[in-house]
Formats: sequence, C-alpha cells, structure tokens
Amino acid sequence: MWIEPTTLRGMTVRLEPLDARHAPDLLAAAEPELFRFTPQAPPEWSVAGFERDIARVSALPNVVAFAIVLNGSGRAVGRTTYMDIRADSRGVEIGRTWIARAHQGTRVNPEIKYLMLRHAFETLAPTAVRVEFKTGGTNRHSQSAIAKLGAVKEGVFRKHRIVPGGPDPAAPPVVRDTVVFSIVDDEWPAVKRGLEMRLK
Repeated sequence: MWIEPTTLRGMTVRLEPLDARHAPDLLAAAEPELFRFTPQAPPEWSVAGFERDIARVSALPNVVAFAIVLNGSGRAVGRTTYMDIRADSRGVEIGRTWIARAHQGTRVNPEIKYLMLRHAFETLAPTAVRVEFKTGGTNRHSQSAIAKLGAVKEGVFRKHRIVPGGPDPAAPPVVRDTVVFSIVDDEWPAVKRGLEMRLK
C-alpha cells in the first residue's frame, strides 16, 4: 500500500493505528451530539459497540484509521482516517474525524491535521500531490475549521449524501450537500508555515 499504518507523533497528541484497545477510551470521549449529522456513530453505546465500529472502519477499502491519543494521559479522545486513498493519482482525503467536545477548539485538531498533511506531502513515497476534505453543507463549524487550515474551497456536491436527521435514531434521514476543500502540493509550504505558527 502507498499509505501504511504508522504512528505520527506531535507535541500534544500522537496518532496511533486504530485498534480495539482504544474502544473504552473512545466510549468515554464520545457523546451522541458529536454524530448529530454524520453516520460515524457506533452501532451501540458500549465498549463492544465501539469495538465493532473500529473493526468496521478498519476494514473499509482504501482507509488507514488512527486513534487520536493525548500524550499527557495516553487516552484516546477521537478518531481520524486517511480515506479514498488513490495511489495512482497520489491523492487522499482526510476524514471520518471526530474529537471529544472537551478538546475541540484546542491544539488537537490543527496538530492532527499538521501531522497527517506533513506525512502525506513530505514522507510518503511518492509524496502526495493532493489532500482533500469534505464536510456537510450546513456544518459551518467544520467548514470554518477546514478553511482555517489553509485549504481551498472548491465547490459543493449538491444532494450528495443521505445522513442521519439528528441524534434521535428514529428521526428520518436527510439528503445533504457536501462542501469540498483541498490542499495541493504547491500550497503545502505556506499551509505548513501557517500551521506551525498556530502550534507555537
């Protein structure tokens, strides 16, 4: 594979290959509201439910999944993946990311993105030429966070996905637009400088 499971280490967090051992921490870190408009929730709110979700995500084609682990405590506080890995085109998406509410708006998100982007644009052989991000059309918080990384908004896929209608499993699903962003290799040096300034 072009992208292999590995550990990426930062000052605040490290990204470890996602494994069943992370399930208890992820159960403690998650809450239903995190998955309000995304199909990333576990099948049930238990250690076993998170173990099944970890197995499901890890088995998806063209996906390398990570646990987001705090260096200070050693506890997992979320999950992220490389997905839609396209070795022939040297492109990849960063997605299926969720972070515990207590760690949103901190160094955690910019640092995990920095680690994953640096690995893609500097370490892979051959290096990536494109990294993309997608988020829901109504998820303004996520769109703002992606734009703040330095990613370029490319456009909107209209009525692109059917997703949960809210935290209540009985709520009918909704059809959502998807907003697409990307960073390409020519832009990485400037994006890298911006992220390093944020992480000082």
